[in-house]
Amino acid sequence: MHLIRQSLVACSLLALLSSAPARAEGLPIDHKLKFDDSGIWKRGVQLTVVNSVVFGTAAVALWEGSDTRFGKTAWQSIDSLALGAISSEALKHVVQRPRPSQNSDPDEVRQGKGHYSFPSGEVTAVTAAITPFVLEYAHDNPLVYGLYALPAYDAVARLKSNAHWQSDVLAGFALGLVTGYYAHGRETPFAVGLLPHGMTLGFHTHF
Repeated sequence: MHLIRQSLVACSLLALLSSAPARAEGLPIDHKLKFDDSGIWKRGVQLTVVNSVVFGTAAVALWEGSDTRFGKTAWQSIDSLALGAISSEALKHVVQRPRPSQNSDPDEVRQGKGHYSFPSGEVTAVTAAITPFVLEYAHDNPLVYGLYALPAYDAVARLKSNAHWQSDVLAGFALGLVTGYYAHGRETPFAVGLLPHGMTLGFHTHF
């Protein structure tokens, strides 16, 4: 019942967004940064960070299975990644906000196919992947909060690439937090229920 209510709320929000005018009142923080594709801000470095987090999480989940604390948390992260990907993609297609590289006006929305700036899918993904680990382990070791440096880096990198506005990356971070919190609260990760028992035991138990 709780999940049905959440779905109805989400659908209502999407309906409101889809009826939004072609211009919206942007946040005062939204402005275009000078393009920078050098050093750590190179697109290749950005993709390496994002892919390492996403595929690393999947590798840990498959290796550990869901019967250990670490493995269960990794599977919760898989749930969070999936929810974040679906949610961010839906919002992109509803809001249709041009990227800074497409339009210098951050207030433009509903600009049609190909305008998918809001929210940042990559910041959502990185935040969604690490949040269950932070919620699980930070109270044991506060240094785990340092994992949030990863989405912070990606947010700045996407701004420097002129791929997103400031409110895009903040929305992506918030969305990743929400999906991470929700996934961590589930006793049995949804993804685990889709797999045969041998997979949930983890590959390391077979070697």
